[in-house]
Parts: sequence; structure tokens; C-alpha cells
Amino acid sequence: MTTGRLAAVFGCSGPELTPDEAAFFRDADPFGFILFARNVADPVQLRRLTAALRDAVGRDAPVLIDQEGGRVQRLRAPHWRDWAPPLDTVAGARDPLRAMWVRSRIIAHELRGVGVDANCAPCADVAGDDTHPFLKNRCYGTDPAVVSEISAAVAEAHLAGGVLPVIKHLPGHGRATADTHHDLPTVTASRAELTATDFAPFKALNHLPMAMTAHIIFAAYDDQPATQSATMIRVIRDEIGFQGLLMTDDLNMQALRGTLADRTAASMAAGCDIALHCKGDMAEMLEVAGACGDQSAAIRARAARALAARHAPDPVDILALEAEFRGLMSGDAHG
Repeated sequence: MTTGRLAAVFGCSGPELTPDEAAFFRDADPFGFILFARNVADPVQLRRLTAALRDAVGRDAPVLIDQEGGRVQRLRAPHWRDWAPPLDTVAGARDPLRAMWVRSRIIAHELRGVGVDANCAPCADVAGDDTHPFLKNRCYGTDPAVVSEISAAVAEAHLAGGVLPVIKHLPGHGRATADTHHDLPTVTASRAELTATDFAPFKALNHLPMAMTAHIIFAAYDDQPATQSATMIRVIRDEIGFQGLLMTDDLNMQALRGTLADRTAASMAAGCDIALHCKGDMAEMLEVAGACGDQSAAIRARAARALAARHAPDPVDILALEAEFRGLMSGDAHG
């Protein structure tokens, strides 16, 4: 399984790949790509863009997106279905586990239809009273066992639809009281508390192929954001037991300090496998590319295992699933 050369995932600037971007991607050969709303116009355009990204690197590179539903949803009406925030679906469903599986299977179907084959979901963070609003309704609940069960269903539905799930945000974002897009949160819970709650869903999902880190300090362990903490990466690998491909959260988020090169180098030195840069800014991508380095043999092996989990979608009757989902949300099991 060819995984590319560079230990990075990059965005692009707009709805069409520019000649400069195509040339850069051909030379850098990153592991994969990520799309945002700026890259999306309609299904025909999006299929053309995902094909162009893969053509640039000459292989079936993974194309990622954030399609959680609610606020974090890059594909929207009128061309795609709009979804309620995950926590609202869980709260309103007659059978939350089945509802989240069905919803995720429909999302995976829509993604594969436009050439997207990895989704940054499930969000396995455990919500609490103080969870920052930027995250709270993206979570699946406040009970670690429930979050584990629903997250597993979401991941399984994606895999059934031929889409790689990227679990986030290891080792747990739920206690953060600040938005990591703007600030660096510090979590003060004890190691015992974290193991019993925040870490538990990720331990239950540690067999999944890909995951994303959290830009959060866990004071019980050290004073560095988990993304840049060798201690926290060891917790993710050894205590939580995640052996899959570990990406950073977006390196542009203001929870991190220093230049992009500094942020990238610190994340890779701590033990992250893949540097994620989402903005699609060429100068910034060059900076990240210069700092992340090529995939090591160990990273290539984890990347190949992750890509091996990607397969053609299982057959599905989407209209039947839509009807089932409506029934699950109305309390009528038969729609």
C-alpha cells in the first residue's frame, strides 16, 4: 500500500487545484489531503477536485473532511443533507445507537460519492458541565460507556461505507474550558480521573486505523500540549493502546505557539505520525513540509495499515436508511 513520502496532510486554497498546488503536491507527495467549505461548490466540482488531488500524487491518496453534522459540516444543503449536532441526535433518538449508525452510514455514502474517503469522526470526547461550547454538542454524551458505544457505531458505519474514521481528540478534549482554535486549555484532573473518564472511550476504540490529537495540556502529566508532549503520546500509545496512524490537530490553531515550523517539529519530535495543515496557504505548506520530514518506516507501516482498512462500500439502500432515520427521530420505528 503506497502511502506517499511526506508525513503530512494538506489542504488546498479553493474549489480547483491550482497549477502551483499540483506541482507542490507532486513534489512533496504528502500522505493525504483535507477539504474545507472553501473547496466545496457542488458534487460535480468536488469529484473533479478529489480526482485532481489524487492525480497530483499519482496514487489513491486519502482525502479527509470534517463532516460531523451540526456546526462542523463542510458539505451542506442543497447538494447534501444537513444534520443536527450529534448530541441533539443522541438526545432525541428513540434508539441513539442505531440512529447514529444510520446517520453515519448515510454520511459515508455521501462522502464516497464525491471521492472523500476519510472523515474526522467520531468525536469520542466525553462532555461535561464545563465543556466549552465549541465542542459540547459535537460530543455523544457525558457517560464514557455510552460515548464508547456510540463512537464505535459511528466508526463501524463509516468503515461499512468505505470511509476511514479518524477518532478525535486523543487523549480527550471534554474537560477543556477554552476553544483550542484560540487558546491553550489546561486540564487539571488527576490521572485516575482521566483514565476512568476521558481516556476510556479512546481505549475502547484503540483498534481503529486513524486518530487525531488534542492541543490541550494535561497538568497531571506535564506542561506541554498533548500534540507536542512525548509523555502524552506515550499515554496514547501505551496506556490507551492506540497503535494506528496518529495525526496532529490543525497546526494553525492558536493553542500552539511559535512558528509553523516550530509547531510542526515539536509535534513530530513528540511522536505524532502526520502533521495536519488545513489552511491551503502555499507559503505555510512549504514551511510545514520543511519541518515534518519524510515518513519513517514505522509511520509508513501504520499508514499502510490504516489505508488497508479502506475498502469499497458495502451495498446499501439509502432511501431505506433515510426512512429508518426519520422513524428513529420521530419515535416510530417504522418511519
